[in-house]
Amino acid sequence: MAFVVSSSFTSPSFKFDPLQQTGRPLFLTVHKPFEGLRLARNLDILGKQGEYQTQSQVSTIPANSSKASNRTPRVTSAIVGNGLYTQGTPEVRRISPERNQGLPSVKIVYVVLEAQYQASVSAAVWNLNRKRKDAVFEIVGYLLEELRDQNTYNMFCKDLSDANIFIGSLIFVEELAQKVKAAVETERERLDAVLVFPSMPEVMRLNKLGSFSMSQLGQSKSPFFQMFKRKKKSAGFEESMLKLVRTLPKVLKYLPSDKAQDARAYIMSLQFWLGGSPENLENFFKMIAGSYVPALNKTQLEFADPVVYLDTGIWHPLAPCMYDDVKEYLNWYDTRKDANEKLKNPNAPVIGIALQRSHIITGDDGHYVAVVMELEARGAKVVPIFSSGLDFSTPVERFLYDPITQKSLVDAVVSLTGFALVGGPARQDHPRAIQALSKLDVPYIVALPLVFQTTEEWLISTLGLHPIQVALQVALPELDGGLEPIVFSGRDARTGKSHALHKRVEQLCTRAIKWAQLKRIAKEDKKIAITVFSFPPDKGNVGTAAYLNVFSSIFSVLQELKKDGYNVEGLPDTSEALIEDIIHDKEAKFNSPNLNIAYKMNVREYQQFTPYAKALEENWGKPPGNLNSDGENLLVYGKQFGNVFIGVQPTFGYEGDPMRLLFAKSASPHHGFAAYYSFLDKIFKADAVLHFGTHGSLEFMPGKQVGMSDVCYPDSLIGNIPNIYYYAANNPSEATIAKRRSYANTISYLTPPAENAGLYKGLKQLSELIASYQSLKDSGRGTQIVNSIISTAKQCNLDKDVALPEEGTELLAEERDSVVGRVYSKIMEIESRLLPCGLHVIGQPPTAMEAVATLVNIAALDRPEDEIYSLPGILAEAVYRNIEDIYRNNDSGILKDVELLKQITEASRGAISTFVDRTTNKRGQVVNVAETIGSFLGFGRKEPWIEYLEKTMFRSADQEKLRTLFGFLSECLKLVVADNELGGLKQALEGCYVLPGPGGDPIRNPKVLPTGKNIHALDPQAIPTVAAMQSAKVVVERLLERQKADNDGKYPETIALVLWGTDNIKTYGESLAQVLWMVGAKPVADALGRVNKVEPVPLEELGRPRIDVVVNCSGVFRDLFINQMNLLDRAIKMVAELDEPLEMNYVRKHASEQAQTLGIGVREAATRVFSNASGSYSSNVNLAVENSSWNDEKQLQDMYVSRKSFAFDSDAPGAGMKENKQVFEMALSTAEATFQNLDSSEISLTDVSHYFDSDPTNLVQNLRKDKKKPNAYIADTTTANAQVRTLSETVRLDARTKLLNPKWYEGMLSSGYEGVREIEKRLTNTVGWSATSGQVDNWVYEEANSTFIADEDMLKRLLETNPNSFRKLVQTFLEANGRGYWETSEQNLERLRQLYSEVEDKIEGIDRT
Repeated sequence: MAFVVSSSFTSPSFKFDPLQQTGRPLFLTVHKPFEGLRLARNLDILGKQGEYQTQSQVSTIPANSSKASNRTPRVTSAIVGNGLYTQGTPEVRRISPERNQGLPSVKIVYVVLEAQYQASVSAAVWNLNRKRKDAVFEIVGYLLEELRDQNTYNMFCKDLSDANIFIGSLIFVEELAQKVKAAVETERERLDAVLVFPSMPEVMRLNKLGSFSMSQLGQSKSPFFQMFKRKKKSAGFEESMLKLVRTLPKVLKYLPSDKAQDARAYIMSLQFWLGGSPENLENFFKMIAGSYVPALNKTQLEFADPVVYLDTGIWHPLAPCMYDDVKEYLNWYDTRKDANEKLKNPNAPVIGIALQRSHIITGDDGHYVAVVMELEARGAKVVPIFSSGLDFSTPVERFLYDPITQKSLVDAVVSLTGFALVGGPARQDHPRAIQALSKLDVPYIVALPLVFQTTEEWLISTLGLHPIQVALQVALPELDGGLEPIVFSGRDARTGKSHALHKRVEQLCTRAIKWAQLKRIAKEDKKIAITVFSFPPDKGNVGTAAYLNVFSSIFSVLQELKKDGYNVEGLPDTSEALIEDIIHDKEAKFNSPNLNIAYKMNVREYQQFTPYAKALEENWGKPPGNLNSDGENLLVYGKQFGNVFIGVQPTFGYEGDPMRLLFAKSASPHHGFAAYYSFLDKIFKADAVLHFGTHGSLEFMPGKQVGMSDVCYPDSLIGNIPNIYYYAANNPSEATIAKRRSYANTISYLTPPAENAGLYKGLKQLSELIASYQSLKDSGRGTQIVNSIISTAKQCNLDKDVALPEEGTELLAEERDSVVGRVYSKIMEIESRLLPCGLHVIGQPPTAMEAVATLVNIAALDRPEDEIYSLPGILAEAVYRNIEDIYRNNDSGILKDVELLKQITEASRGAISTFVDRTTNKRGQVVNVAETIGSFLGFGRKEPWIEYLEKTMFRSADQEKLRTLFGFLSECLKLVVADNELGGLKQALEGCYVLPGPGGDPIRNPKVLPTGKNIHALDPQAIPTVAAMQSAKVVVERLLERQKADNDGKYPETIALVLWGTDNIKTYGESLAQVLWMVGAKPVADALGRVNKVEPVPLEELGRPRIDVVVNCSGVFRDLFINQMNLLDRAIKMVAELDEPLEMNYVRKHASEQAQTLGIGVREAATRVFSNASGSYSSNVNLAVENSSWNDEKQLQDMYVSRKSFAFDSDAPGAGMKENKQVFEMALSTAEATFQNLDSSEISLTDVSHYFDSDPTNLVQNLRKDKKKPNAYIADTTTANAQVRTLSETVRLDARTKLLNPKWYEGMLSSGYEGVREIEKRLTNTVGWSATSGQVDNWVYEEANSTFIADEDMLKRLLETNPNSFRKLVQTFLEANGRGYWETSEQNLERLRQLYSEVEDKIEGIDRT
């Protein structure tokens, strides 16, 4: 039935207007394009009974706001003032009435998370004081974030000192909760009443209302504490509290004891608060003051019971009431007389909107009204649902289904709450949310109201959203599958009221409608723009994507779409023909260097379709410019097949310009880049764009980190087109950047299957010699075989990694074993190294053997949280050994244990191969997993792994542990072979909900599989975990021991290291924890398990000096984990201020020296957390190397310093990244070691350019006074046996297992065109390491030349398959020699020069015969 709205519900028409108190001029933002606001202003005409006040709907912005201009100016400076995220003041929430002699005074102080209650609270108090009947009320309110400022906090404490009542709500930020607790605790006994509504447990314990208290919360079985513990059964504390609110007052009313009545008063207080209209709050204040303020004991303050509203329902600003029945709402909606013609169209899209009830009943609903009106003005019907709590799964299920067909009523859902679907700031229930959204099966968009900042603060912030809001209202909704974090409303600094941001509302509504229309457009009419990348810009690089065979994948996708009814007319018969169509200009010669031109856009057309074109001229001059241009027109490269356009995204444009690469901040997109996206939107009129593979440039264009404004380039470029993005499953960090900055629905794809590197050539010969030695070592041939082993190892250049005696040296039997053990350990390390073979094709399931390699590595890890033991550990126990001891002895080259580890490895592979073999068809594909597993578990047959192990020395392995492990592996096998990559794409294209899932390493976290999910990262406040901290300690201690061994037994005083976003997601913060452990600090989780606090580890416990650090955070880490940057900076500065001996605290030692030199304080001198400027990424060293656009190493080092010297300051976190070159260089000058982590077998040092791009090894040498090169180390945690190697050791290992390994390069060449590019890329990245560190041995280049150039058959294959990439390969060899990184024969160089000339002619189509 309909819920008849009382006057208490309607947007309250109270007289109080704090704007009038300020005397500042205002203007109403009414923009002609913004039809929603125009309609909102006419509500008194269109609405019923004149109940709605214009002030609650019309955006009210200060006249000096930058929104007064047509387009927001681009941000050039960060926040000023106190350096915090907000410059808000409680004075705008202070009401101090004149004291009336004879009337007692009641002072109330409140602290809230956000400002939505401000207007209602103020109106209630003004109304009480206007009556002046029994008391006068003074009130002052603080936003939680304001308490970061020390002056504001002091004011808060002063206000509390003479207050009667304290009220707190939603205090869920740990560091600020502690400040509130400290202040209130001091005054608690004196205060007449302390009322804290859902907040952190330590703040909830402050509650005091007569005899009612929560001081025992968490220390007893109180119902309140139990609610905190219900993590999985409920949406958290608030949802449980709501249940109590609805039932307890009725029961307690009839209990005579004071304690029961005080408890009832508390529950009623919560009812009043949650029903936060001015009327409810006025009665709330009267009830508490009259009952608990002693001065009013003899006064009977009359108050009404709380006005109760629907807990859930449907609300529309033009409706006469709230509805709790969808039929009645639809009856009203379909008979509206004010509806425009678009809404009468039966094919009009329908949008569900999720709203917070508190905004509606407090009258703070102007931003909601604007969205509703804008959607309707653009032709979309709406169903706006609300909830009093934070569980929206129930209203979704009740109100968003057609009451007759029971099918989804809506085509998309837009949440305006900013929170996860189920749960608020404290607890979330993501499985429950996913269940509700999966059933509804429509796109789920989560838009953002500004909570912790005013509109002006957000506009001028380079960071964008406050990090706490990013954690609570961006990261958490992403776990539900939420898309498009568009800021749609701001907050006025004085009134606290929300107002619509008209440009943002337009963007939100237009994009929501476009997503909704995907459900209604027929497949044959749907226009799809597939976008591929070409980086570095070269014809041989068209179709660049990590681990992906792009054109074979596109061909596979288009064939599937064609079967499904999409129009892909003219699709070639093969993927090779598809490549030819895209990369060759058919109007020119076949071997033309130009790509196929799909469209020529003249300048006038470009300017008409690109409203932000003028802003690009600052960096690129007048259009058309010289990029993607013929001098007159802007060129769009690609090819159209029916309703599918395959286009080539332009590159950044500055990668070949050394001067631009030196700029500290990235340039805007160039005109050709902008023209490409204008073409997709305005000319091709794409219904969706599919960015194909990891990754392009769109999401890395300048703009705010999170929470784009209309002048942020990613927002401008993507415009209104729904963005679907195939992203590698192992790269959740950059996928999250694409999700947040380019509004992408990121669909995961599998990385190539991992295989063991194996042995080849001399390494294989070494293995055979070692096998001979083991069988003949006690015979007279032992010495002879050892000499052969030493000789062969040197031929394989293993003497760089293993200490080898001279050939012919007399060795004792034990010494011979030691030499052989060390060589054996090294070649087994090479043999067992995992490497991805070939390139993945979308939708291709893995073969059985591919599944084996993955499962072997999944089985190699302990999973104590699930009581699953690793297979190597179980097998070691079978022979009465500990696997950790075996690992250590293997690393030390103890022959007996090297052999034992090999036997364990082979037994693991054998047992799992036997298991997988039972599930393999004749084509080698894995099928029927469930049936096969059931056949030998359900009918008493002996398990295949047991059958296998009974034939080995491990026959006594614990069968129960094995059964548990293989039960887990059977589930993993199902995930490995499941495939939804094409399915996930089709769901997105059809406007359906794509199931969310974590990204990361499938070996560490098999839940990454199956692919085809909407990738998300994790809750940034959840790391580092306890397990990550334990793993970090192991790696740090091994790193320090290795450095001591290489540094005459001395600890390094400073280590320069890198933090990556993806690594920390995969490992739940291991490298972050490493930094903390180096400086001797540890994270402290709050009562909700979130990490927002650190404390020092006592030196006695640490057992060594505190190591100084220089932390280089990648731009992606900065965007995703700015809370953790805050944590690190606080930890380092805390350690720098400890009163400890300088020889035991290198942080303090260096900070003190640098403070004295620079004339600054120790805290500023202890700045150690650096990254790029906001909106910029990388040091550009990689761009310079990849494009050969650098003169010397000094230029690369200047790029690094210029780009990476932006510091984060936890004392002024709102200021964003601030350039601080002096401290950066001075800190680096003390580094004795550089350090990076490898956490996944899929990515190693030469696979991507990011690693050398962030390497400061040569830079540190140049900055050090003694010019000594620091030791460079790499931690390898890709296996259970974590290793710390030198950088040069790791480069050699990479070269042996990939670039020079036939198994790897033949796997790549099987992918054809893309495979040649992958080989060239590895060589280029190797040159990058030479340039930044000088840690590449000459033999690596020599062997590469022998493999790819001296071998005529190989040379011919490379040249014919991808001549452009082959040319780059030859050029890179010549460059390596020219820059002094490779010494070789003149004969080799002459051959390379000749080849370069020949391939140039071939590409240009020149015949010199």
